[in-house]
Amino acid sequence: MNATGSNETPYSGADPKLPTQPQPKIQAKLWGGRFAEGTDALVEAFTESVSFDQRLWRQDIAGSTAHARMLANVGVLSAADADAIVAGLAAIHGEIESGKFEWQQTLEDVHMNIEAALTARIGEAGKRLHTGRSRNDQVATDLRLYVRDAIDELADVIAALADALLDLAERETETIMPGFTHLQIAQPVSFGHHMLAWREQILRDRARFIDARKRANVLPLGSAALAGTVYPLDRHFVAQQLGFDAVSENSLDAVSDRDFAIEFVSACALLMVHLSRWSEELILWSSPMFGFVKLPDRFCTGSSIMPQKKNPDVPELVRGKSGRVIGDLNALLVLMKGQPLAYNRDNQEDKLPLFDAHDTANACLRVLAAMLPSIEVQRATCRAAAAKGFSTATDLADYLVRKGLPFRDAHHACGSAVAYAVEKQLDLAELSLDELQRFSPLITADIFEHITLEASLAARQTYGGTAPAQVRAAIARARAAEPDVSR
Repeated sequence: MNATGSNETPYSGADPKLPTQPQPKIQAKLWGGRFAEGTDALVEAFTESVSFDQRLWRQDIAGSTAHARMLANVGVLSAADADAIVAGLAAIHGEIESGKFEWQQTLEDVHMNIEAALTARIGEAGKRLHTGRSRNDQVATDLRLYVRDAIDELADVIAALADALLDLAERETETIMPGFTHLQIAQPVSFGHHMLAWREQILRDRARFIDARKRANVLPLGSAALAGTVYPLDRHFVAQQLGFDAVSENSLDAVSDRDFAIEFVSACALLMVHLSRWSEELILWSSPMFGFVKLPDRFCTGSSIMPQKKNPDVPELVRGKSGRVIGDLNALLVLMKGQPLAYNRDNQEDKLPLFDAHDTANACLRVLAAMLPSIEVQRATCRAAAAKGFSTATDLADYLVRKGLPFRDAHHACGSAVAYAVEKQLDLAELSLDELQRFSPLITADIFEHITLEASLAARQTYGGTAPAQVRAAIARARAAEPDVSR
């Protein structure tokens, strides 16, 4: 079930197939009064959107219900007609939810399908529902409601994933692993610290979604086609009924604006970039060349020809799907860049990338949240890797600085010591005191208290640093703040 509670199949990336043979015209269009002939069958298939926009049915019914109640409040509809409309929409809601509703391609979209079904059910009153509105402001309202629902869903899933990372960080606070820059061993870090870094990324993503929700939560209904309407609509009543914070200020902008959709998909794309970066690390770490983690068997697959293989398909697919969502963002930007005001039929194409970005981000978040708690961190392998590459070299330089040597001189002395150790095929901590003193007379026997992995890790005591004490403090702050990050 998707964010709206619908069981419709999510967008698969393919457009509806065009018919190879002309199809008979089933019924007259609701807008067909001006036309002398029916729509060509090829055009019928080419222009329909109900195959994918039917997932907006909940939002469409909610918007229509609020609109009908408002029309009765202002005297445009009788109370009896409004009651019939609301009851009819509720019945249609039940039919769609149970899978009994028959969607018709000839009725083009979700709006016309529901309106036609309503009129067939309650008669003349159903024809009065569209008073004072257009499909232009109707679809803009539906999309804003959808984006709002999608943001609420993703914000909750991100919060769950952030909790999983917090638990993993707590479990691996004392685990030493190499930190990298340029994919070269840099300094030792806590594995838990690395997990908290991932958590920071998605908390920013969550904040972006919540911030975008504020701009999406503006009601366009009542703008009609582009210029407003002659009817005395109470737009603020509708906004209150639907939970919108405000009503749009300009009817032209309201029906043509898709900034809120672009902003939502942009947040999805950046989220996917973060998840892709995590996935790249998990793919590397689970390789025998690294061996830092073991992924659960139930989240991996094998090879059809090589029996020894255990492939990290979940993170590989997450990494691949990031390109798909980035493509969705690009599609929306290109879709909008050349459109004059106000509404244009091009905007039918806004739903496919919007739905796809939501579905893809949602699926990736959920599978990672399910997988991460079960990864096995290979602590001994991580520590052994951190011991390579002279990851405590900076600690030697810092030691000399504390002894009074200028940092640049300390850096040079340390670099010379590393070159010597490379030649001897030894780590800095494996050199003798006499060997180390070749590079500075300031080095004394206490040096070995500073250039072990544990000492290096423990020394990073700055706020937000990788010292286990700081990692535990960060976890404590995060747990204390958890109620504050909920929407």
